[in-house]
Amino acid sequence: MSTSNPELDRLNDTNELPVWRRWGPYLADRQWSTVREDYSPTGDPWGYFPFWHAHRRAYRWGEDGLAGVSDDSQYLCLALALWNGADPILKERLFGLPNEDGNHGEDVKELYYYADATPTHSYLKMLYKYPQARFPYEKLHEESKRRGRHDTEYEILDSGVFDDNRYFDVFVEYAKAGPRDILMRVTAHNRGPDPAPLHILPTLWFRNTWAWKPDQPRPAFVPSSHAGLKAFHPEWDAYRFWAGAPQQSGEAFDENVPPIDRVGYLFTDNETNAPALFNAPGEGYFKDGFHEYVVNGNRAAVNPEGTGTKAAAHYTFTVPPGQSVTVRCRLRHASDGPNDPFVGFDQIFKDRIAEADQYFESFQQDIPDADARRVQRQAVAGLIWTKQFYQYDTYRWLKGDSATITPPEQRWYARNSDWQHFKAADILSMPDKWEYPYFCAWDTAFHAVAFAPFDPEFAKDQLLLLCREWYTHPNGQLPAYEWNFSDANPPVHAWAAWRVFQIDRKHRHTFRTGGHESHGNPEECEADADWEFLERVFHKLMINFTWWVNRKDAQGRNVFQGGFLGLDNIGVFDRSHPLPTGGFINQADGTAWMAMYALNLMRIALELATRNPVYEDIAIKFFEHFLGIAKAMTDMAGKGVGLWSEEDGFYYDELTLPDGHVERLKVRSMVGLIPLFAVEVLEPELLAKMPAFAARLRWVLENRADMAGLVSRWFEPGRGERRLLSLLRGHRIKKLLSRVMDENEFLSPFGVRGLSRYHRDHPYTFRMGDHTVSVGYVPGDSDTGMFGGNSNWRGPVWFPVNFLIIESLQKFHHYYGPDFKIEFPVGSGKEVTVLEAGVEITRRLTRLFLRDANGLRPCFGKYEKMQSDPHFRDYLLFHEFFHGDHGAGLGASHQTGWTALVAKLLVPRRGERLYDELAASEPAPVQGQQSGISVGKSARTGQH
Repeated sequence: MSTSNPELDRLNDTNELPVWRRWGPYLADRQWSTVREDYSPTGDPWGYFPFWHAHRRAYRWGEDGLAGVSDDSQYLCLALALWNGADPILKERLFGLPNEDGNHGEDVKELYYYADATPTHSYLKMLYKYPQARFPYEKLHEESKRRGRHDTEYEILDSGVFDDNRYFDVFVEYAKAGPRDILMRVTAHNRGPDPAPLHILPTLWFRNTWAWKPDQPRPAFVPSSHAGLKAFHPEWDAYRFWAGAPQQSGEAFDENVPPIDRVGYLFTDNETNAPALFNAPGEGYFKDGFHEYVVNGNRAAVNPEGTGTKAAAHYTFTVPPGQSVTVRCRLRHASDGPNDPFVGFDQIFKDRIAEADQYFESFQQDIPDADARRVQRQAVAGLIWTKQFYQYDTYRWLKGDSATITPPEQRWYARNSDWQHFKAADILSMPDKWEYPYFCAWDTAFHAVAFAPFDPEFAKDQLLLLCREWYTHPNGQLPAYEWNFSDANPPVHAWAAWRVFQIDRKHRHTFRTGGHESHGNPEECEADADWEFLERVFHKLMINFTWWVNRKDAQGRNVFQGGFLGLDNIGVFDRSHPLPTGGFINQADGTAWMAMYALNLMRIALELATRNPVYEDIAIKFFEHFLGIAKAMTDMAGKGVGLWSEEDGFYYDELTLPDGHVERLKVRSMVGLIPLFAVEVLEPELLAKMPAFAARLRWVLENRADMAGLVSRWFEPGRGERRLLSLLRGHRIKKLLSRVMDENEFLSPFGVRGLSRYHRDHPYTFRMGDHTVSVGYVPGDSDTGMFGGNSNWRGPVWFPVNFLIIESLQKFHHYYGPDFKIEFPVGSGKEVTVLEAGVEITRRLTRLFLRDANGLRPCFGKYEKMQSDPHFRDYLLFHEFFHGDHGAGLGASHQTGWTALVAKLLVPRRGERLYDELAASEPAPVQGQQSGISVGKSARTGQH
């Protein structure tokens, strides 16, 4: 049905949607120094393929570019190149430091912002801030290398290159006239006080596929019979490209002026310049041809015949102060449309921008604050812009290509050598296309939940993709991340699948009923659900769950040793490697993640059982597995010892040494809060539909006294018994939350910290013989080199775990009701519900980005220019994590993937009911219907 919302219509047209997605912002921000491009004997991608090689050396597995787009196989790429007349190299890609040169690991040193985007890429907008002086490559490198772990990072704003506003704001926009008809508009504003030179080169090129396969036909750009260029390959779609006449600010654009002729283009080939890089013999035109021509004046570097595999329209300007220049280009499938590429050009942009506004307005009706709407829209834009074409054939990477140097023999025994089945060539959601231009399994799960309200089909596709045979190991393990597929990320895939299923069900129902926010008939909602997705992902995840049970439970006692688990340096040891003490760690987080996993799979199985009773048996299996894990956390091996410390009211890891001695690692960190995540509430209406499951549940309660206490229940007249499955009972919940909500411990002004502030004055020290390790509160960047030192869990605020805390508090409130309260502020004697505690955490997280009473955004930190300059203050960065005391953004600066969860938190009506989709799919709402309920004593007091 039509909703008169064109972007929403495109998203809901299952036939047209894949076609509209064929082109998108799929270029990496960094392809150099990735694992894929590393053919070194030592496994050192930063040393093997440094930034200074990138403009001269052809890539094997993908392409990068500045503000670029490509097709979904990345055969053809379109991006921007710039030169300010002073830089030593043409600006074709973003600069940053390798891991060993940044004082906190790899770090991009540019200013760029993903300003706007729609899910079908019908409209895209990016801002790049380009200095007018020589880019400070050397200064950024030398000063960063000089600084130590305890120093702040040296950013490009610190270099002074943006002083006096001597820079260009370069806006790059794309609008689609159709799925294969892409308009590009580049507008550069001189923000400085003086005229400044600027070269603008919209650049089109083919990914090099022929160098690695000698029998592969070569593509080429050739003259078009209708002016402009034709991008031709005998086996690929042909496209035509036009570059229009430039426009100075204040001038009206004349759409009838013909495109520039071929004299205005430069041509070269996307080939490695072996003579320049390796002093090797070689002739021809190379990847750096435009750099040589524009920067060094080397006219012999470009092909005078007007053909090649890389082409650019070359514009030169002197831009007056306060003025701007605009160039327009169009890339269209050769079989589409007329030959007058610039007629109606600006109107198409107006239409697509209006459609983008309309699309976001449909999601922002309940957000009255304009600043909050701006933050949400840019968070979603960042999600969309960080999609990337990701290609990695591990077997071919290990073996090498016949036309290249054979990889060293060591490679067969090193990184990812056990993943020879892995063969990806897909569009993936990346954590950060510069710092993390590769997927991470648990990042993908959070990305999917962030995407789901705005683009549920893409969210579902991402979750399914990592479960497919060419990603998942034959043994059932999901690949963790590119540096080590065999590592272990937290198993949150099932949680994400369940959340996305619920969000998508509401989306489908809302769209079918004309966009009305009505829960409607529950049976109608069920009919709108994507049962095929839920069933497909469930079967794959059962295999993965079995891998966890078989590989990560060293003693078969339902206590897990997950390893890295994505939390980098949070603990005493690097948990990805053998312990220096010997032995193993029973992980509170690893075990709690598995309890959560079991509950997630149980809940999915129960949902599937509403349509197929066979799934009841599987739900019982995961119910009992959860009980086994919960019991083990309380009483390991029947010795009455668990991971919970009653004295401290906290969960701790336990180190088991080779001699059998057990040492409790008393670090108050996020590790001890993750047991909160393992919680599920079962409604009586659902249990009434599951007679076999309900019967087994009753049997356990009646016959296993040791497990009966792990299931809380209370009776609601007229409905029956509601059940709570959780690792925590009311007493422990209150003790744990007393630390979570304590500003002297976990509660930062901007969310929940990764490590308690208690350790600022009381660092935990572990001593074993000559071995001493100390863990202290570090609210900012990491002060250790563990895991490269590029991220830190010892004090900063991280969005994904905060999001899970809020969801868990919602569920606890759903069960216990408004009479179950905790003290907040701690020490005040005042009490709030756990729902209100979640609201408070939400408020603190969102104010990281929102202007405060003084007009400041905490995420901008110390930078006055970002806080007050009208050309900076409304452009947001979504960092990897945030300073635990003052909220400044830290780590990867464009890790929108999971930090984009703020888009969901910003909806006020979800501030108290974060997951109102739960209300749409369950008989009782999450919040607001307890007022008429007679809550039993156990629910009010939390005593079981």
